[in-house]
Amino acid sequence: MKKTLLILSVLLLNITVSYSQASFNTGALRVDVSEYGRIQLYTTGDVQQLERASILVGTGPTAVFDYQNDANTVDPTVLVDPPTTGDFEIYGSVDNSYSGLPPAVLVKYNAYGWTNGGYTIVKFNVTNNETSAIDASIGLDIIPYLNETYGYDSVSYDNTTGVIWFHRGTDESMGMKLLSDTLSSLYSFEWYDGYYVDSDYWNWMNYGSKQPLYASNTVDGPVSITSQNPVTLDPGASVNVYYAMALGSDEQAMLDNLAAAEDQYIILLGTPEMNQSANNIYLGQNSPNPVNQSTTISYNLPDAGFVSLKVYNSVGSEVASLVGSNQAQGSHTVQFNTGGLPSGMYYYTLKFNDQVRSNKMTVIK
Repeated sequence: MKKTLLILSVLLLNITVSYSQASFNTGALRVDVSEYGRIQLYTTGDVQQLERASILVGTGPTAVFDYQNDANTVDPTVLVDPPTTGDFEIYGSVDNSYSGLPPAVLVKYNAYGWTNGGYTIVKFNVTNNETSAIDASIGLDIIPYLNETYGYDSVSYDNTTGVIWFHRGTDESMGMKLLSDTLSSLYSFEWYDGYYVDSDYWNWMNYGSKQPLYASNTVDGPVSITSQNPVTLDPGASVNVYYAMALGSDEQAMLDNLAAAEDQYIILLGTPEMNQSANNIYLGQNSPNPVNQSTTISYNLPDAGFVSLKVYNSVGSEVASLVGSNQAQGSHTVQFNTGGLPSGMYYYTLKFNDQVRSNKMTVIK
């Protein structure tokens, strides 16, 4: 493939080439993104944990855009300074002009990081460059490399939280979660050379369920393919897909980092539209808003369960924890005293099971 041949050429010529690659280090996590959109993760000491995560966009059995066969640089991968959000940002874009094969798409990618955060949020903006509408299945191609070792690791999926957990004994844990939608498929298999074939990608992306556990039994290790339900895109239309990726010394540390990433995702998006169906939580606008001293926050739970309600400032630092307990089904209200907060914009975030809702409040003194 193009990427392999380029690397071999450099090695044979014994010269140094400056690739269009960008990196940032949060202090707890290093993120590398290559010129073709390959994402790699490292822990402290530059120990690699993720060989590759890359975008997949499929429209049919012979039409899947992927890193190996199709990706060609449009915008070079660069470190954005100053970042548009967070403390670190990488940006680049690719299209299918290398192969010229369908689907014709443009994929812009942004990787965001926060100081001392063991996580990153990656946004993929997928634009339809075809002349007619497409139904795009969008997912990731993931190859773990825990503690710089392949093989005999496991991929677990928690259907309640939507977390994909890559783990092997006491080695570093890696987690990923689709933030902007719900996974429709998760399929893992043992790596083999040349696995990146459109028809196989398409079948894996349309597996139709999420494997609860895949245990690698060879030194090659697993490849995991994710997908969400197809998105209809008219010519020139685009969709944003967000994934959180996190590392941790164990499962709980990884989950804590993924939870912090979800909090940042809410802040990054601002106030999302609320779906008030019977199965979803509902978070109302605080009243009064703007607030000077005290305000009321109301919400509704579809079932009994554990509830977290926290307040964050505009840079994502937690300033108050209002609820952290099991609560009954139905309507609830919480009084929040803002007396100790300076004027500014704040976000309050409600978590219940795998659902997250957030609203803005304005404090005026």
